[in-house]
Amino acid sequence: MLKINSIILSSADPSALVDFYNKVFEREPDMKGGQGQFSGWEENGTFLGIGPDDRIVGKNQEPSRVMFNLETDDVEGEFARIKARGAEVIAEPYSPSDGAKIRLATFSDPDNNYFQLVSPMSKMK
Repeated sequence: MLKINSIILSSADPSALVDFYNKVFEREPDMKGGQGQFSGWEENGTFLGIGPDDRIVGKNQEPSRVMFNLETDDVEGEFARIKARGAEVIAEPYSPSDGAKIRLATFSDPDNNYFQLVSPMSKMK
């Protein structure tokens, strides 16, 4: 059986992403290594890491190709909090279909990577 262990975001400017996600998670990274070149946060058994990659130039040109979700019971509240910290809004909170019990909202980070706030998957049932 496989379990998602981590998501790694590579960047030409990892410090900008670390600063951004410090605001999203409201805390410093759980791990900093390689003279501050790699940082990451562990959330409920999944790790989000950010590090440099000299092959990366500029911002992500295809931001919806890979997206990650941050689960919350309060999509609207977290949306307002993250938006107030300057995140670029891609989609305001919405339900993906009529009668859906879950809510989603989409943001872009400084490298133009998309991430979503999502209600717990248990609400899909």
